[in-house]
Amino acid sequence: QVQLVESGGGSVQAGGSLRLSCAASEYNYCMGWFRQAPGKEREGVAGIFGGAGTTYYADSVKGRFTISRDIAKNILYLEMNSLSPEDTAWYYCTAGGRGTGPFCRGGIWGQGTQVTVSS
Repeated sequence: QVQLVESGGGSVQAGGSLRLSCAASEYNYCMGWFRQAPGKEREGVAGIFGGAGTTYYADSVKGRFTISRDIAKNILYLEMNSLSPEDTAWYYCTAGGRGTGPFCRGGIWGQGTQVTVSS
């Protein structure tokens, strides 16, 4: 039922930063970010849970990316720093309830936003 719309992607040089946003039509217990590079599986990046905002990160992005959300505005964010070409992918947000796993894979996706990191 929830509708999700990602934005903020673009092209950036290695070492640069981007902030992605995901606008949701309603509150969900958790929200998360996934990414998919050409020819590869879609992988979890980060998740955020409940009113307390408990977070979980993939090892590959820990210390570089920060997930947050504004519950009042139903907006999810992903701050990405120290970007490398390995981060090049389409980024998707998702939302769900309890029991969806560490990245909140609830089976609901936005349309995605493209991130390209050049060296």
